[in-house]
Order: sequence, then C-alpha cells, then structure tokens
Amino acid sequence: MSDPTARPVAASGTFTIGGDLTVHRLGYGAMQLTGPGIWGEPADRDEAIRVLRRAVELGVDFIDTADSYGPFVSEELIAEALHPYPEGLVIATKGGLTRPGPGQWLPVGRPEYLRQCVEMSLRRLRLERIDLYQLHRIDAKVPLDEQLGVLREMQSEGKIRHIGLSEVSVDEIRAAREHIEVASVQNLYNLADRKHQDVLEYCESEKIGFIPWFPLATGELAKPGGVLADAAARHDASPAQLALAWLLHRSPVMLPIPGTSKVAHLEDNLAAATISLSEDEIAELTALA
Repeated sequence: MSDPTARPVAASGTFTIGGDLTVHRLGYGAMQLTGPGIWGEPADRDEAIRVLRRAVELGVDFIDTADSYGPFVSEELIAEALHPYPEGLVIATKGGLTRPGPGQWLPVGRPEYLRQCVEMSLRRLRLERIDLYQLHRIDAKVPLDEQLGVLREMQSEGKIRHIGLSEVSVDEIRAAREHIEVASVQNLYNLADRKHQDVLEYCESEKIGFIPWFPLATGELAKPGGVLADAAARHDASPAQLALAWLLHRSPVMLPIPGTSKVAHLEDNLAAATISLSEDEIAELTALA
C-alpha cells in the first residue's frame, strides 16, 4: 500500500477558483524565499529551489507570489525551480506595490504601470497567461475603474485568466465586482487575528476564494499550557500545524498559503492537511481570539 502521507496536501480537499480552476486548498506562499525585509536574494538559493520543488512533490498545486517579493526574486526563483511547469500547477501573482527599500511597500495603480507589471510577471514566470492575477493593493490616488479596467483588458487579451484582490473590505469587493469578476480575495487572517471575518463570510456566501496571508501567526495563543498547545499535543503536532488545520476547517473557501524558506519547515506545515479536528476542538480554538 502507498504511503498516505507521501502527498499530504491532497487531504486538504479542493476549491475551484473562478469556477474552472481547481486546486488543493493548502498551497504555498513564496514571499519568504527572499532576503530580509522581503528584499534581495535568499540567504540560501539552493534551499529555496529545493523548497519549491518539494512543495510540488508533496502535492501543492497552488503557489502564490508577487512581483514585489524581492522585488522580482520570488517570481524568478519559481521559474528557475519549476519551469516547464507540471500540468495543473497554478501560479498566482500580484502587482501594484512598489518597493523603495527593504520592508517598504507603496501602492501604484496607474493603468500603464499595472500593464507593465503583468507583462513583466509573464516574462519572469515564463508564462503566456497568469491563472490568477491579484491587485496587491487598491491605490487610493487612482480611480478604481482605471485600475481594474486595465486588468480586465488584459484578461480579454488572454494574458490573465482570473482576477483577485488583496487586503480589501466587503464594500471594496462589491465596488470591484461592478467592473470585474472577483475570483479571490487575499486578506490578513489567522487564528489570532480575525478582523476580516466579515470579508471571509462574504467570500463564502459568494463562492470567492479566500487566501489568508500570515496564516501561521499564533502569538500568545501558542504559549505552553494553553488551549492551542494542548490541542497540538493531543494530535502530536505543532501549534503551527493546528493553526493551519483550524483554517482549513474554518471555511470551504479558505486557501491557506503558509510560507517558509526551509524544506523541513515546509514538510511540517503541509502535514497540517492530514490533521482532523473534532467539532469540540474547532469550537475551542475558534473561541481563543
């Protein structure tokens, strides 16, 4: 009999982005593959390549990145490690944030800039079409219809398959849907920080994929003797694994993308897909924050 943990990601189930793009719900976020401050090259480029290849070996078919990670470094690593891409691998990327320096992020939503972002991501990723392209931030200085209009144009040109948004409110999603079909929303969300609960609930009701960034933040919740640590001990798992398992149980539209630059940590994260929580455990963890 084959080892059921050989491709643990399969246990996370699937979600169909935009109605036609089915992926396993536990993916990989490629932000951490860069240097400090999400700036420059990784400390160990070979390990970064190994992480990407191992993720795919373990069943990951949804990788999330952005042109601003590095900048450009994350996209280039993905192409180096995985191109030509295996059938069914979905690479989502983002544009609309500029990087004046380490840890600095400034939105620019001018249509000509966003068009350049898409074209350059296509080149770096060695793709003819980006399956999921996300507006990294809405630029308050540029009319929303102009920002989304250029992405819609590039979608009609065949360069983008589906369009997503990042760090938005329910009202902003509704406004965006007047111009585009919104396939996904990527907002901060984790066991310890649920200020976007209303966005998650809206996405669930509208069958929009919800990609929680910073999914592993557990903070004080992971302290020894606490509910999270006790639940993790019962499952012979780490608090981070329990935090990911909770996210997967939280909503059928949830697509966690834990990131790391180490193969061992990657394997630990992805094993979370195999953890089954009881209704009581889910309720207990949900009550924590």
